Amino acid sequence: MQKLFLIGLKDVRLAFRDRAALILMLLAPFLLTLGMGFVTGRFSGNGSSGLSDIPVVLVNLDNAQLGDALVETFNSEDLSTLVEPTLADSPEAARRLIDDNQAAAAVIIPDGFSESIIPTQEMLDTENYDPAAVQIEVYANPSSPTSAGVIKAILDEFISRVEEGRISGMTSMLAIPGIENMPNDQIESLAREMFEGAGEDESFSSAAITLNAGEQGAEAVEFDTLAYLAPGMALMFLMYTVSYGGRSILVEKTQGTLPRLLVSPTASWQILGGKVLGIFLTGFAQMGILILASSLFFQVQWGDPLGMLVLIAAAVFGASGWGMLITAAARSTGQVGAIGSAVMLIFGILGGSFINLEQMPVFIRTLSGITPNAWGLDGFTTLALGGRLADLGQPILALLVMGAVLFAASAVLFSRSNVMKR
Repeated sequence: MQKLFLIGLKDVRLAFRDRAALILMLLAPFLLTLGMGFVTGRFSGNGSSGLSDIPVVLVNLDNAQLGDALVETFNSEDLSTLVEPTLADSPEAARRLIDDNQAAAAVIIPDGFSESIIPTQEMLDTENYDPAAVQIEVYANPSSPTSAGVIKAILDEFISRVEEGRISGMTSMLAIPGIENMPNDQIESLAREMFEGAGEDESFSSAAITLNAGEQGAEAVEFDTLAYLAPGMALMFLMYTVSYGGRSILVEKTQGTLPRLLVSPTASWQILGGKVLGIFLTGFAQMGILILASSLFFQVQWGDPLGMLVLIAAAVFGASGWGMLITAAARSTGQVGAIGSAVMLIFGILGGSFINLEQMPVFIRTLSGITPNAWGLDGFTTLALGGRLADLGQPILALLVMGAVLFAASAVLFSRSNVMKR
């Protein structure tokens, strides 16, 4: 194991002594992040410090307890600085406003929404009564994915409160002594009264969404643009780092260093493991330096430190798998460089380093799952929005599985080649 670590540390030292590599590993992503910050207004003062006055169009075809309560929620004082709601007469008119880029999203409350949750006595008396809930439609503007996401989050919170009230009412009913002996019509009438009472409660709409107006609350809802751009650039150039590290294996093969190692009392798996460790440590150091630099120079808040370290390790592991696969499949150092550069740019685009994935077609969003960039950005965005390590399960698991599968495929390719043979 000592030889494995010594080989890995040697590769890290060589990587950080290469000026050309340092420019692409550290200086290029840092300068690109700086430039993107000026373009987005992050440094010029034109960027918004937080989300506010999000235009949303409401269509209330329900005109009953819950539909009116949802409209009141969007017009409540608690949300007065966050959203700017307007009413439309029809779903078609609301969708046209979104298509014309005049609002972030349209919330269409269909006819019968309240009755699907709070049925009338006539509906309960009907033999073919279907209790399935009527769904609310959110028509989102693809050019405003973040704002549309906020609108959807408000709606999800409202629906959650409705469901909470329904379950609470059912629990309260079951706690009534002797309810099992009551006639069915009496139970139905009692249930309807309880549900209607919940929908007409004056505190229902105002309590559905509450924003903290204090300094701590303001920081919690603020999303820094650089918290997306900085890791996006870092993850894109991470692909250069891992392909550069893999390229060193073929370079040493050509220069004769690798054959000398193979004839020494060092196992092939130790040499290959040391190379992989060197790639991983170099990538981890690169990501750590860029994240630390963005925190020191740009005051980007990254949230949970433990979650950040684990996410960086997982992202580097997934990207290193691609670097080793490229090396194992290539026949020369030139091929590694060309393929690595192409993969870096393609993954940067597919993974959302330049364009938010929510603005891309469904096919592209699905295809982005093969890139460590998309999963890494998902995790970094979660942390920037206040998430912790426990909230990073999906991206971390995806990155670990990606790295394991790619390393296994690389090992098979290496075993069939003569790169690691004496």
